[in-house]
Amino acid sequence: MKLSADRAVEVLRAAGEPTRLRILALLAREELAVLELCRVLDQSQPRVSRHLKLLAEAGLVERFPDGAWVFYRLTGGGEAGDLASEILARTDGADPVFLRDADRLVAVQAERAAEADAYFARNAARWDEIRSLYVSDTAVEVAILEAAGPGPFRRLVDLGSGTGRMLKLLGPRAEHCLGLDLSQQMLNIARSEVVQSGLERCELRHGDIFATRLPEASADLVVVHQVLHYLGDPGAAVREAARITAPGGSLIIVDFAPHALEFLREQHQHRRLGFSDREITRWLAEGGLKDVSVAALPPTREGGLTVKIWTAQ
Repeated sequence: MKLSADRAVEVLRAAGEPTRLRILALLAREELAVLELCRVLDQSQPRVSRHLKLLAEAGLVERFPDGAWVFYRLTGGGEAGDLASEILARTDGADPVFLRDADRLVAVQAERAAEADAYFARNAARWDEIRSLYVSDTAVEVAILEAAGPGPFRRLVDLGSGTGRMLKLLGPRAEHCLGLDLSQQMLNIARSEVVQSGLERCELRHGDIFATRLPEASADLVVVHQVLHYLGDPGAAVREAARITAPGGSLIIVDFAPHALEFLREQHQHRRLGFSDREITRWLAEGGLKDVSVAALPPTREGGLTVKIWTAQ
């Protein structure tokens, strides 16, 4: 459906203001919280919120609350979203204003990453204990095994492998396993765990979930287990996971349903407080995977978290 003349003018008017164009350029890089945009733009929250309201009303950005935070991202698809993408494609990325914003965003990302690295380093040895505070590990692992199927798998790739829990669980069903993680402390523990489990054809690498450098369609089982809620751009991670999933293979995502436990953000570096089925399904579709099944595991105690398992075939 094409935009009417009035609608096109509305969209162009919303984008045609310096700060709002800067916001669109920033959101093209990753979804951002309001206060992060304020830091990058060096503007007050009321002013930035006003710009975001106008962009949302024009259909150029999406607003989604996440606990006490509010995030924004570019609208996915649609004529307004396509027009915004066209505008950004025709802007000069070397413009000094855009470059300054990009540098400030990198600083915000670096600060976020440093806090996460420090957290993982402090808690690597207790990771499985921390992760099992709210949900029965046994029930989750049974559901993951069911979602994966009996195998055998030619190649299993575990993105954000942590202490190697998924490698130990699914590795016996795979001819070759590969675990990627950015935390050296986690990789050291995972190596020890893998050796103790007797997994021989299992490789662990320092690697980035956003840019795995793995060949396209190279794994017939890809797992992203309790990783997305730490990421600044979870959609990009899902698309990268989909890229390396081979035809006929499976991608399994394990994470939390939406919740309101803010202390996980404050104390445990969770950036997102869970994900909706609609959100995950859309990211999978953007990666070319549309046959999605969902399993939900309710918490085993009051005030706990519901674990979701999304499987794309």
